[in-house]
Amino acid sequence: MPYLFTSESVSEGHPDKVADQISDALLDHFLAFDNQSKVACETLVTTGLTVLSGEVKTESYIDVQTVARDVINRIGYTKGEYQFDGNSCGVISAIHEQSPDINQGVERASEEEQGAGDQGMMFGYATNETENYMPLALQLSHMLLIELAALRRENDAIKYLRPDAKSQVTIEYNDDNKPVRIDAIVVSTQHDDFDEEPAMLAKIKEDIVKILVPRVVAKLKPENQALFNNDIKYHINPTGKFVIGGPHGDTGLTGRKIIVDTYGGKGAHGGGAFSGKDPSKVDRSAAYATRHIAKNLVAAGVADEILVQVSYAIGVAEPMGIFANTYGTAKVDMNDGEIAKKITEIFDMRPAALIKRLKLMNPIYSETAAYGHMGRASEIKKVTFSSPAAADVTQEVETFTWEKLDYVDQVKQSFGL
Repeated sequence: MPYLFTSESVSEGHPDKVADQISDALLDHFLAFDNQSKVACETLVTTGLTVLSGEVKTESYIDVQTVARDVINRIGYTKGEYQFDGNSCGVISAIHEQSPDINQGVERASEEEQGAGDQGMMFGYATNETENYMPLALQLSHMLLIELAALRRENDAIKYLRPDAKSQVTIEYNDDNKPVRIDAIVVSTQHDDFDEEPAMLAKIKEDIVKILVPRVVAKLKPENQALFNNDIKYHINPTGKFVIGGPHGDTGLTGRKIIVDTYGGKGAHGGGAFSGKDPSKVDRSAAYATRHIAKNLVAAGVADEILVQVSYAIGVAEPMGIFANTYGTAKVDMNDGEIAKKITEIFDMRPAALIKRLKLMNPIYSETAAYGHMGRASEIKKVTFSSPAAADVTQEVETFTWEKLDYVDQVKQSFGL
């Protein structure tokens, strides 16, 4: 029987994402000047105020206030009328040193035996329904907001946009679990005040349907373009006026958008947030590693869809276990338990090994903090960081390494494909 599936995304100006981006910017600065830094930074943003908290062990000094303000201004909160802007909001730091009780469980005399930074389970997921092996509903939700932010910065076709926004896409699937049409699209975008509310709502809906959606559709493959039709139900700013937004409209906290950050409700999530955490925290690094595994297995043809789980005990290097679920889509003559055993033979999931494999000690995290940590393109680029206590640091980094299909040949060989 056909069914509907929905995923949502939020923009870089959403208050929770503002908090995530500040936390990851702090992390990147600490890693840039001391790549052995241990960081767990949490951020709260609200009307006229940013609060930085968390635990850090580092040899570097960072002007955390300047970092936070730069992020807020880059996102677009630059006007006093927003009741939250980078130049005038208060910034309070309550960051303190990491607990030695935690640190002693992580650091070891032998780097290879580095213990996991926490207990818990992490999941990676991949499906072949899109080019980047991500669920289609989430991919479209992200694309709507990426294009909306581009339109806001262009300030040409649409001139009234403000930074805060959310999107949601509902897709109908057939009995073979293949997408057949877009059923509904929801977009709520913050905007400048209009003189007349009915005219405002009509203008916003017209611009979203006739300007934003076509820009997204134009970037899709033909088979996904065909999912769009004139019968889509559009809910554009369904509550009406949306002038008060961002941290003034809703307090933001680091780590509250973990489903947006991962797979939009497909697969599973272990519960641990990512932003502000250095890679010794397996909440983050092992979630990236399991995505890397799942994506390479699907790309190699092991299954059309796969979920990979890994679990750890704090301070222990070897995982407690690895689990795989192919949802009955496996293309190899193995059950899911046998596939999981193969995974353990191909991929070393000790924290130090996966950190080295994915080059996670580098300052690569700011880009992950909006529009999803998964399904992004890996790039090599130069980044520069400033500190009042040291000379500027410029280094070449590789982003989104967990999205690389660099193990496909090894997986095929191991599985006899």
